[in-house]
Amino acid sequence: MREKYQKLKNMEIRAESKSVRISPRKVRLVADTVRNLSVSQALNMLTVTQKRASVAIEKTIKSAVANAVHNAKVKADGLIIKSIEVFEGSSLKRFHASTRGRTHPYKKRSSHIKIVLTDDKTQTKGAVYGAKS
Repeated sequence: MREKYQKLKNMEIRAESKSVRISPRKVRLVADTVRNLSVSQALNMLTVTQKRASVAIEKTIKSAVANAVHNAKVKADGLIIKSIEVFEGSSLKRFHASTRGRTHPYKKRSSHIKIVLTDDKTQTKGAVYGAKS
């Protein structure tokens, strides 16, 4: 039992939101503001942010905290955001009607949000995702 607790101490807790119908560029603007903050600071900052992407990121952070509490048995108080990655999801291809019977194509972009939480404060500075130290 003691070994199991030591493994959980430096554990990384992940949560992903896929196919969020906001373009990745807009989501990255909000993700950059909460990177390397504690979970409570990040959630406070997201509640006052006037961007649509803040709702999606807040939802993903809350999902990661729930994963930490229920699956990894870690307290939510000491968790900090190790990394937030925003990837491009699938695009819906649509067309605008134009003059003379023509059309102009455009893409409705979506994004995938991946959040990694940790409870160790020493891992956030200069840490590379997946690297062992």
